Amino acid sequence: MAGVIRVLLVDDDALVRAGLAMMLDGAAGITVVGEAADGQEAIAAVDAHAPDVVLMDLRMPRVDGITATRRLRARARPPEVIVLTTFDTDENIVHALRAGAGGFLLKDTPPARIVEAVIRVAAGDPILSPRVTRRLMERTVAQSGAYERAHAALASLTPREHEVALAIARGRTNADIAAELAMGVTTVKAHVSSILTKLRLDNRTQVALLAHDAGLA
Repeated sequence: MAGVIRVLLVDDDALVRAGLAMMLDGAAGITVVGEAADGQEAIAAVDAHAPDVVLMDLRMPRVDGITATRRLRARARPPEVIVLTTFDTDENIVHALRAGAGGFLLKDTPPARIVEAVIRVAAGDPILSPRVTRRLMERTVAQSGAYERAHAALASLTPREHEVALAIARGRTNADIAAELAMGVTTVKAHVSSILTKLRLDNRTQVALLAHDAGLA
């Protein structure tokens, strides 16, 4: 099982879980280790199965997906979370990403794209449905002082870290950034780690949101 990505499915629809399980278990390098019907069950299932990635629905009984994502990402060794939902409102998207989700996909996403998302998010690269990306870019970034706060936060970065942060906001992988900025992948990873620490963020998706809030991407 070394190198295999362990996935937990969280959805209140048993048919959805069954379909996802069949699809993901048939993909190379991925195994479904457990299922949960709501956010409350998801917490216990993560304890029991130690997944690398959680596919999380949003609207579920007892504990919703955003709350569950926030609780899981607050752990010392959190799993990555990909939200998989039919509800792509601005509020849902932003709340899920700010809670720490590393991906946001709609349930009409093609199977191959879901498999790709699991692999990429497990490797630390965020992924969003194209429609979600458009909504984020169209969102007004200056509401409630977000523009000023984002600029102030990004000002704490070095010029090189700022370049890396903007590349992250454009969806570039570590390898892409290394090629574009003429540096080694190890150096890129060090910059990413420093950026997350300085900005007090959990993942690359939140860096991208900050850059969008600052009107830089």
